[in-house]
Amino acid sequence: MEGNACPNWHPLLLDPSGERTSKPRQTGKTMIIDKGLGLHAFEDLLQTVGEYIDIVKLGFGTSPLYPTEVLRQKAEMAKTYNICFIPGGTFLEIAVQQDIVPSFFHMIKQLGFTGVEVSDGSISLTRRKRSELIVRGREEGFAVFSEFGKKLSGSGIDMEELIETVFEDREHGAEFLTIEGRESGLDVGIYDKQGECVQESFRNIVSQIPQMDWIMWEAPLKSQQLFMLKELGANVNLGNIAPQDVMTLEALRRGLRSDTFVTKLQVYDYVI
Repeated sequence: MEGNACPNWHPLLLDPSGERTSKPRQTGKTMIIDKGLGLHAFEDLLQTVGEYIDIVKLGFGTSPLYPTEVLRQKAEMAKTYNICFIPGGTFLEIAVQQDIVPSFFHMIKQLGFTGVEVSDGSISLTRRKRSELIVRGREEGFAVFSEFGKKLSGSGIDMEELIETVFEDREHGAEFLTIEGRESGLDVGIYDKQGECVQESFRNIVSQIPQMDWIMWEAPLKSQQLFMLKELGANVNLGNIAPQDVMTLEALRRGLRSDTFVTKLQVYDYVI
């Protein structure tokens, strides 16, 4: 009977970094962007890498384009895997613009969403309105994540405004603040036209935020993910990850890829 037991990988093979934790994680969260996965694809994704996903965000304003029952089933599957299921921040911005915020919250609760993103990437929110939306989300029972930055190409980071926003959003109940990087990762926020991180902006943020688990960095490109992991460690929060990249990102986090495997050349000569 003992020989039929499910075998387990040695812990040092499963996670050479020795740093990854199981869900619910306080740090090292991975947020994926879902731009239209069907039920079978979504189920396959969660069966394979559900343990490595903490938040699923339905991209932009795609939520109302799904058949209602499909959304409910996706929400239920996410809940089964202890994954927070949220509509994109742009969708709430549309609700604000159309002055139908109560209807927005009522509908996403009915559909089974468990979180909400408060952003102003395409509109302008007063500080008061932003705080009201964060508090409203918490009162409705949602996990609330805020976002900072505009989606317009070439838009940078106002450092003083960012730091102030982080503290105020946290004070009103946001779990963390996401720094805008879009799904392209090019020419927005802390990234230049080639997708490289602007070092000065990055270091200013890191030096002025007391806890990095307050921040999620949108990092859709492998080069950006690798930069963040090398600078901030295996348990940095990363967002806008494509579904097909979840496994490779987790391998990077754990040191299971050459990019994060060794820091110096080592030569081994063992007799087995």
